[in-house]
Amino acid sequence: MAMEQVFEKLRGLQDVLSQKITLEQEILEIPKLLTTQEEMLARLKKSFIDYNQGYEKARAAEAEYRELLAEAEMTHEKAEKNMDSISTQREYEALDKEIKDAAEKEQQYRKDMQREGRVMEELDEHMKQTADLIERQEKELAEYRPGVEADIAEKERQIKVLEEEEHELTRDLDPEVLFKFERIIRNKMGRGIVAIRGGVCTGCHMILPIQFANEVRLGEKIVFCPYCSRILFYEEIEDGEEEFFDAEDAGSLSDLDDIEEEDEEEEEDEEEEEEKVNIDYEG
Repeated sequence: MAMEQVFEKLRGLQDVLSQKITLEQEILEIPKLLTTQEEMLARLKKSFIDYNQGYEKARAAEAEYRELLAEAEMTHEKAEKNMDSISTQREYEALDKEIKDAAEKEQQYRKDMQREGRVMEELDEHMKQTADLIERQEKELAEYRPGVEADIAEKERQIKVLEEEEHELTRDLDPEVLFKFERIIRNKMGRGIVAIRGGVCTGCHMILPIQFANEVRLGEKIVFCPYCSRILFYEEIEDGEEEFFDAEDAGSLSDLDDIEEEDEEEEEDEEEEEEKVNIDYEG
């Protein structure tokens, strides 16, 4: 198979794989949206339970204060009746104190009852609002679940169609190249094959070494960009290659190693300079 046909198939495969990967990601995201709604519903139900427990606690406290109030009122009433039968100052003072204590308790218990009553009213309002939200959330979920299942089924159907196209396109291609190509597309935002224009990779916009660019221009084999790993094919530009591709700037494949060697030498020089400074300082 001619390399131009290979490149044409790879470009078609790129479109197919990009669509397929997008659909796969969408299928993964759909359940997350459903999970988010279910978690929200669970939180609402927990809030309702908490409000209900608080309401029951306040109601029990209010009932207890009501009983205490009744006891205080009975004590008050009984003490006032006994006032008619007292015969000494000491008895009067004891009954008077009992009446005052009972009155104070009555006042405090009424305040406590009112406080618990307000708490009950607030919690009851919270429960009503939360119950309404729960009902709406459950309704939305009931409507959303079938739609989610249908959406996933439709996307899976589209993926199967794309897989058939993928199978047709990859029938005569090298499996190792295909493995690398798909991985590149997944990592490079859907672009696995790009052109060289003016000696520049249009994927990463890096100037390529001359002999490397010439190798791509010959079109005798599949070549990967040394910077972004995408498959490269040559594309002429209208104004001529020289306008964008300066031989002095481009260098060669060996320059990639030279750059690394220069960096290493610079690091060694810096380390030696540091050692000298440390020796002078210690001296």
